Amino acid sequence: MTSCTTQIGKLVQQSCIGFKVLRRAVHQHAEAQIQVQSARETSLSSWTAQHVSNFSTKHLSDRVKSRSKRMILDILGVGLIGSTTVFSRDMQEFVEVTDRISSSEPALIWGTNNRRASPAMAAYINGSNCHSMDFDDTWHPATHPSSPILPTLLALADFLPENCKPSLEDILVAFNCGVQIQGVLLRCSSQSKNIPNRLHPPAIVGVMGSAAASAKLLGLGPKKCLHSLAIAASFAGAPMANAGTLTKPLHAGKSARSGLEAALLADKDFEGNKNILDMESGFGAFFSDYDPCSLLQEVQMSENLILHNQDIAIKSYPCHLGMHWAIDASLQVRKQITDYYGELDASFVKSIEIFAPKSKYINRPVPATEHEARHSFQFTACSALIDGLVSPATFKFQNIEVERKNLYTLLQKTTIINPSDNMPCFDTMYVDVLVTLKNGEKFSARCREPYGHWRKPMKDADVKKKFMENSSLLPKYQQEKIIKLVSHMSAKTMSNELSNLLSS
Repeated sequence: MTSCTTQIGKLVQQSCIGFKVLRRAVHQHAEAQIQVQSARETSLSSWTAQHVSNFSTKHLSDRVKSRSKRMILDILGVGLIGSTTVFSRDMQEFVEVTDRISSSEPALIWGTNNRRASPAMAAYINGSNCHSMDFDDTWHPATHPSSPILPTLLALADFLPENCKPSLEDILVAFNCGVQIQGVLLRCSSQSKNIPNRLHPPAIVGVMGSAAASAKLLGLGPKKCLHSLAIAASFAGAPMANAGTLTKPLHAGKSARSGLEAALLADKDFEGNKNILDMESGFGAFFSDYDPCSLLQEVQMSENLILHNQDIAIKSYPCHLGMHWAIDASLQVRKQITDYYGELDASFVKSIEIFAPKSKYINRPVPATEHEARHSFQFTACSALIDGLVSPATFKFQNIEVERKNLYTLLQKTTIINPSDNMPCFDTMYVDVLVTLKNGEKFSARCREPYGHWRKPMKDADVKKKFMENSSLLPKYQQEKIIKLVSHMSAKTMSNELSNLLSS
C-alpha cells in the first residue's frame, strides 16, 4: 500500500519557498496589513482569512504567551500519557493496516521509540491520544482547543524539509492562530455556551482551528487560508451520542488530521465556497442560531485575542470537565466526614445526592466502561468519596460490582437532582454533594469552580507537576528539557528539537 508520505510529500515540499518568504513578509508588515484588513473586510469569511494570513507575534500579548505555553506543556503531557493506553496501541495497529508506521516515515508518534507515520496519520494518532483520557484542556464556550492543534503542527513541522523547519516561535504563533479561530467561531451561537448535547465542538471548531494553524505554519496567503477553512468545514461535525465511547477521542484526532489535509489541499489550489463562514448552509449548518454579522462586528472591535480575555481550564482529573465540580465537592464532604469519624464507611452511608445541571450524557448511574465512567457524575463523585482522589488509575476496571465493592455500594445509594436554576454551562454551573449517614447526620459541600477552572487557574508549579506525572515514560532529563523549551518557544530553536524529545 502506498504511504501518505508519498502522496503528500511533494505538496509540502513545494510549499517551502512560499512558507519562508510569506512568513518573513508577514512578520515585517503585519501591523499595516491588519489596519487595512479592518477597514476593508465586510464578511466574516474574508476577515477570518485575512486574520489567519496576517497573524504574527504582534498579536501575542505577554498574557497570551504565558497562557498558551501552559496549554502546550499540558497537552504534550496529556498526549504522552495517552500514548500508553490500549486505545493508542489499537490506533497504531489500525494505521499499520491502512497506511504505514516505521522509523523512516517523517512524523513522530509521541511516546513511542521513534515510531513514525505520515503527517496526517501522526496528527490523527497524537490528536486522538490527547483526548483518549479526556484529560485535555477545556475552554468556554465548550471545546477542547489544544488537542486538534498541537499534534497537527508538530506533525507538519516534522514533515517539512530541513531548510524549511519552523522555529518554536512559529509553532507558538500558529498554535495561537488555531486557538483564536476556534474561539471566534465558538461565539457564533448562543447554543455553544452550554454543555453540548448534539454535536461535539472539537469536531466542529477543532478542524477549523487545525486548518487555520496549518495554513499559518505553511505561510499561505489570504485566498488559500480562506479555502483551507472552506475545505475544513466539509470535514467538520460529530454527534455527542458517541460521548463515553472509544469513538469520542477520535473526534480530536480526525480534526487534527483533516485540518492539516485541508491546508495542504488549499495550497494545491483546491477551492471551497469563499463565503463559507457567512452562509446558513455553510458553517451555519452546525448552529440553528448562527449569527455571522454580529460575530464580525464583535471580532473587528476586539483589541486582543480571545485567549487574552478568556483563560483556559487545565484539568486536574482525567475526565469530562463537568465531573470536576462533583469531584471537588465530594472531596470536601469526605474531609468533613473523615475529620469527624476518622474514615468513611460505605455501609454506613444512607444516601448521596448530587445537585447538578441536567445533561443526559453525563448522568450514568453505573458505568460499564472506563469511557462511560469519565462521563459519570455518580462514578466520579463516589470515587472521590471512597478513595479520596481521582487519578488515571480510578478508571481502570472491568467489573465495578466485583472489583470495587465499596464504590458499587455507594453508586446504589446515589441520586442526581437537577435544580432549575443550575444551567448546563461551564461558566455558571455549580454542583452540591449531600451525604446522609444512617444515623441521620448530613454532610454537604458546594463547588462553584473546580481547581483549574479559568476563574481558578492551576498554579504554574502544578501544571509542571501534572506534566511530569503524565510524561513519566520519558527520562527525567527529557522532561526537564521539554519544560525549558516550552517556557521559551524561541525563534532560535527549531521545532524538531522539541519533537525529538517526545520519543521514549
